[in-house]
Amino acid sequence: MKWGRHTNQVTGFLVVLPSIVLVGIFVYGFIGRTVWASLTDWGRDPAQALAIRPVTRFIGLDNYRALFTGVIDGRFRQDLVSTVFFTLFFLAGCLLLGLLLAILIDHKPRGEGVFRGIFLFPFALSFVVTGTIWRWLLQPGGGVNVLPTAVGLPAGSFGWLTSRRQVWQFDWNDLTVIVPLLVAAGLAAAAALAVRAGRRRRGMVAAAAALLVTGWAVVGGRAVTLLPFPEQHGFNLAFIGIVVAAVWQMAGYTMALYLAGLTGVSEELREAAVVEGATGWQLYTRIILPLLAPITLSAMIVLGHISLKIFDLVFAMAGPDNARTDVPALLMFITTFRANQFAKGAAIGVILLVLVALIVIPYLRSQLREGRRS
Repeated sequence: MKWGRHTNQVTGFLVVLPSIVLVGIFVYGFIGRTVWASLTDWGRDPAQALAIRPVTRFIGLDNYRALFTGVIDGRFRQDLVSTVFFTLFFLAGCLLLGLLLAILIDHKPRGEGVFRGIFLFPFALSFVVTGTIWRWLLQPGGGVNVLPTAVGLPAGSFGWLTSRRQVWQFDWNDLTVIVPLLVAAGLAAAAALAVRAGRRRRGMVAAAAALLVTGWAVVGGRAVTLLPFPEQHGFNLAFIGIVVAAVWQMAGYTMALYLAGLTGVSEELREAAVVEGATGWQLYTRIILPLLAPITLSAMIVLGHISLKIFDLVFAMAGPDNARTDVPALLMFITTFRANQFAKGAAIGVILLVLVALIVIPYLRSQLREGRRS
């Protein structure tokens, strides 16, 4: 029996060994090579940039320092701010619209199958196709802007992908205060959830950490200067069109997730809530939506990592040279393959990898813990 079990383990290992080797080389090996390239000066010397065997020099974190505090890299900082705003609006739009569509279908309207297919169809398209369609719809001299003329109203003039206006501007130097305060708010929320779940000690630790981070933000945050001059960044209104297109495509995905969750809510539970006097609003806000919290978290993880590394939709809608709708992934492409600044492009890629990891790894860790407990 032991020999047979050992044989099965060896056979299983040999079966997955090619996959392990390929993943190790083409995923983690390339990630390691990219990290190393980001710590060199590859691309600063034009004569060495495209050489077969380029001579590079290790410079540590200089590329990262230049991206966040360099005088000539303001475009990257604006792209990073644009990605944060895009992620927030993208998540909110997909979750809200997907939930509303799921509730609509959950009420079993006439033609339910047709509506389900219509709402899911955009999700079957690629971002390139979606970008091409919405680029036609949002062109300044046609598309959506000329729709009002069909009812006798004047044509619109909003620059969906070309507007130069920014809102919610802030100074980049204020990040030394803004980021710690956001971290403190997250710790405070974690403390409240821990206390509510009965983990008082963990909640007290999180609350103490929140107070410490808040104190540092108030006292020491202003002492750190990122740039020797003020640099304003904000939300470019040209991103509205891209947000609309992205929500249009991915809302069907969240609808499918929520619809699966709503299907899993038993009729007995709904009827019991109605018997107890719950209104339709209370039924969803106090019973159904809390049950859908794990689905909401899963959708946020998937949509969040999509939004952080978005490239093809922006490229198809606005092209690579429209700085008002630029994102870090697009800037990485331009920096690496146009300017031949391979080290700086690798640094942008590593930053994107870290941002995605900050979202995905905690979720995977929590899922692994739940799997072990179950």
